[in-house]
Amino acid sequence: MTTPFPFTAVVGQDDLRLALLLNAVSPAVGGVLVRGEKGTAKSTAVRALSALLPQVAVVPGCRFSCDPAAPDPSCPDGPHEAGAGAARPARMVELPVGASEDRLVGALDIERALAEGVKAFEPGLLADAHRGILYVDEVNLLHDHLVDLLLDAAAMGASYVEREGVSVRHAARFLLVGTMNPEEGELRPQLLDRFGLTVEVAASREPDQRVEVVRRRLAYDDDPAGFAARWAEEEAGVRQRVVAARELLPKVRLGDGALRQIAATCAAFEVDGMRADIVMARTATALAAWAGRTDVLAEDVRQAALLALPHRRRRNPFDAPGLDEDRLDETLEQFSGEDEGEGEDDPDPDGPGGGGGQPRPDSGPQGGGDTAVRPEAGEGGEPQMSGSSQEQSAVRAAEPFRTKVLSVPGIGEGAAGRRSRARTEHGRTTGARRPRGALTKLHLAATVQAAAPHQRARGRSGPGLVIRRDDLRQAAREGREGNLVLFAVDASGSMAARQRMSAVKGAVLSLLLDAYQRRDKVGLVTFRGSGADVALPPTSSVDAAAVRLESLPTGGRTPLAAGLLKAHEVLRVERLRDPARRALVVVVTDGRATGGPEPVALAGRAARLFAAEGVASVVVDCESGPVRLGLAGQLAGELGGTAVTLDELRADSIAGLVKGIQSRRAA
Repeated sequence: MTTPFPFTAVVGQDDLRLALLLNAVSPAVGGVLVRGEKGTAKSTAVRALSALLPQVAVVPGCRFSCDPAAPDPSCPDGPHEAGAGAARPARMVELPVGASEDRLVGALDIERALAEGVKAFEPGLLADAHRGILYVDEVNLLHDHLVDLLLDAAAMGASYVEREGVSVRHAARFLLVGTMNPEEGELRPQLLDRFGLTVEVAASREPDQRVEVVRRRLAYDDDPAGFAARWAEEEAGVRQRVVAARELLPKVRLGDGALRQIAATCAAFEVDGMRADIVMARTATALAAWAGRTDVLAEDVRQAALLALPHRRRRNPFDAPGLDEDRLDETLEQFSGEDEGEGEDDPDPDGPGGGGGQPRPDSGPQGGGDTAVRPEAGEGGEPQMSGSSQEQSAVRAAEPFRTKVLSVPGIGEGAAGRRSRARTEHGRTTGARRPRGALTKLHLAATVQAAAPHQRARGRSGPGLVIRRDDLRQAAREGREGNLVLFAVDASGSMAARQRMSAVKGAVLSLLLDAYQRRDKVGLVTFRGSGADVALPPTSSVDAAAVRLESLPTGGRTPLAAGLLKAHEVLRVERLRDPARRALVVVVTDGRATGGPEPVALAGRAARLFAAEGVASVVVDCESGPVRLGLAGQLAGELGGTAVTLDELRADSIAGLVKGIQSRRAA
């Protein structure tokens, strides 16, 4: 087994180390979500934490790690008698992104359950992680139903597996740690809220600190065991401190003054529900225990807010997590409690993990204000293309709106999502089939129907059916999939009227918001001047697409053919990477083609490539004015798709039309 990188050897990342240690002290805090760019020691720090956890006593032979002092009465391997047990290190179990539901929660042998009437249960990763750490790398790429199962188990401290009337329950209490790179997509706000703490990590910009990072990593790679031995004393010190803080935790007093500050802070930042208040209270208590105090101080409440609230302030998919620290300090000052300052002094304010005090200046972007992702007009934009007198700077998008549902026709088999029909493992049952491989979703009626005609030949004598493998039927289910929504946006001079382009950007932003909610991948191709560019390759980060859209300048000719050909090339490459994910191409244009020789004929030939391959497409017609040429409609015909105007794109315009018809009938 490879020697893990020592936790205390991680350079910087004070907030990350502190958040992990607080959960080690008090698992009730609810886990940690670590957000940050690639190469910032997220995974290294999490994997190193397991070495700092105290050993756990388990019942010998129990696959569910029952505590011998208080065994789980519903343990599938039980019942166990209380008594002495065997000690082993705390486990760190890693959940792969591509794991199945059965691998996570465990699997019942349904064939044995039907034929023999026994509960043959194979534990999953939730059972393995009981009383240890469950680590999910790239948690934002995990399927939604797996995230729901994972967070439900973390909240209840137990896992339930129920299949066709057979149920198994076992304890599943673990420290949940997830890491993610926001560039690859965000978690839904309701899932963000289920993580107790969140930490933003970034690589240091200080040359000396970067040098130390490289020096330590090279030394570890050359001799992992020798490097770990040099940090053994520091590791032992932190391990002892975790044990001491756990023992002190029940004695920590959370006074009324601190509770008022917690409640006032959550109210001031308008967080939804009461989970934030509870998490802040548990975090502040853990901070006091980690600092060796028995009273919670204002500094504990402040640090708890910085760790527990930023991700709960995310109201809009295009908002960045953050907290206005000046406002936080004003709230704490206004509601300072009478019991503040009564606790003992911190015996070790500069101990491992940053203690319970203020965050260090280089601790990463915990604050930064409650700001949106959108930059000001012109910020972060692409280099301006030269040679066009009509070129304009970027304009801000109009306010987004709820769009009508755009979907891909037919039935796919892509990644789980919420846009188009697909054959999935979860959804409504539409039929039955013979299982391919292990049986997971039994279709009971079809199984009984297949077995019934053979009962006499099989010598059935009792009340139960005689079931054989060939009788088993798998449920065929239909749900929804996520698609690749590829935007081809016309940014030419014919679209460059500022008010009009603002409306166009608002429409695309609305479609991006819809793509976020439906769990799609998105890509952005823009065309103007003399060619087309891939402003954003296909990604799950809708936020990144919104930023690129805002900074998009306009002007020049309309190379419509170049834009379509570039989009076609993007789709070709993406099919090689993700062949099961179907695409929806959204062309946002007024239909004019003015760039290059024979622009109209070239655009038509390019459009027919999509039609020949059966790619679903929608043209958002941006033409305005009293005289309309209908070129966008002609383009939609060449693409084999449909055309909608900006007004028709609004879902409320359809609702308004229906209401108008109903009101006229009533009159």
